[in-house]
Amino acid sequence: MRAARFHETGGPEQLQVESVPNPSPRPDEILVEVRAIGVNPTEVYSREGDRDHPLPRIPGADFAGIVESVGETVTDVEPGDRVFGTGLQNDRQGTYAEYVVARPRRYAVLPDEVSFEQGAAAGVVGTTAWLAFVEHARLTPTSTCFIHGGSGGVGHVAVQTAKLCGATVVTTAGSEASREFARECGADTVLDYARPDLLATAQKIAPDGVDVVLDHRIGSYLQFDLEVLAPDGTVVVIGGPQDESRITDMWPAIRTDATVQVFAMSNEPDLGAVLEEVAVLLADGRLDIHIARRYDLEDAAAAQRAVIEDSFHGKLIILP
Repeated sequence: MRAARFHETGGPEQLQVESVPNPSPRPDEILVEVRAIGVNPTEVYSREGDRDHPLPRIPGADFAGIVESVGETVTDVEPGDRVFGTGLQNDRQGTYAEYVVARPRRYAVLPDEVSFEQGAAAGVVGTTAWLAFVEHARLTPTSTCFIHGGSGGVGHVAVQTAKLCGATVVTTAGSEASREFARECGADTVLDYARPDLLATAQKIAPDGVDVVLDHRIGSYLQFDLEVLAPDGTVVVIGGPQDESRITDMWPAIRTDATVQVFAMSNEPDLGAVLEEVAVLLADGRLDIHIARRYDLEDAAAAQRAVIEDSFHGKLIILP
């Protein structure tokens, strides 16, 4: 099979398409012919060397495709079934390939109404938004939520998920086109994140504070997050450079009994159950993942460069 992999950590140029042996599933695993692959910053960080993985390495967390074969103990799917999944690169080779092996509780059946592209794009962002708002923050119709970057991959899905919980959503975006996109996703208020009075404006919009902040850039916004919180509010952290995270004034956190909830999607023991919930939302149209660009497998390096450097609405995918 063809796969994009790197033999040394470093820049995008390390990612090369090569011919490698097809993987073989263990008794409790499935082999999937990949039809689409989601692109996420997490696999860029893997290529750059943030984790100690054996090399050479195939990156990639998300996939959608057709079951090619199943291990002898697998009973929930069979060859020919449509499936999608996520979290593969954490303990095995990733998804930038024509075939992948998925272990239990890391995949779910993909409904016929949902395209392979949507399924592949849904993995990291869909499970992250669900875990953040349903499992950790427990949004309700009386909640107010502040989401940083409401037009990006996680952001635009988080906006939709928060609205499905009934919450009032305030978010940010950098351009008027991006702000309009965030409004189309359901945001009640969209602010320019570059405005110098962002904190004062957010506090004016929500004078009693917001119940939940979803932050993927805590290096820039952790102090801001604490200052916009309502009493007993929660900052849900899903990423950001830890060495740049600073709290310069603890009083806002002390005053509100703030909670800072840090979590990683990969820590969830049953991502398959979350994917099943996401699949229902995709199938009935309550969740729509926007595909910004499509890349060939040979252009995987360009896709990884773009997911970090470019401004776009929604998700990038690779079609092998």
